[in-house]
Amino acid sequence: MKAVLFDLDGTLLDTLADIASCTNLVRAELGLPPHLKEAYKSFVGDGLTELLRRAFPARALRGPGLKERVRRFEQIYEAHSMDETRPYPGVARMLDGVARRGLPMAVVSNKPQRFTQECVSRLLPRWRFSVVRGARLKVPLKPDPVGPLAAARVMGVRPGAVLYLGDTCVDMKAAVAAGMFPVGALWGFRDAEELERFGARALIRRPGELLALLG
Repeated sequence: MKAVLFDLDGTLLDTLADIASCTNLVRAELGLPPHLKEAYKSFVGDGLTELLRRAFPARALRGPGLKERVRRFEQIYEAHSMDETRPYPGVARMLDGVARRGLPMAVVSNKPQRFTQECVSRLLPRWRFSVVRGARLKVPLKPDPVGPLAAARVMGVRPGAVLYLGDTCVDMKAAVAAGMFPVGALWGFRDAEELERFGARALIRRPGELLALLG
């Protein structure tokens, strides 16, 4: 492996509590009860629009409802995106190990670009990432491989030499489609069965175990 590409939510950062609380605040504005935090593990992964489609009843999203829910979530999340969000234990050691090996690193996320950039800048400031790429207008989200492949080009590494670490089927499918080496993070939002079913060629239980895969 000549480079490492990381997913963000559920892989480098534990963002679940803030995503859940912000979405539940939008639900509360409509008189809807909160979902349990654990429920959001199955809601996230495919971008903000899909998160809200899964978290709200269809009647709340009819007509302009979806656009309004997206707008309100973004307003609330901008103020509260890092209330409880932190790097997972062991992530700092993992990133230090990759950096010591001189391997380029990238982050590709389905989180909106401005939130992706802010989370990386504020919570992972010690490390240099060649690419920090979030969701942008008119650019397909993962599992489409366009984002991972663009990151590989910037890093100057052929896709087959990129280790892709992620925590959901979305990441595994994206890695497979891009021709990268898919590794599943078992501390994230989904389980081993899902990760293996969608193409994981290795599973790790702690971030530090990634370094053994790099040699």
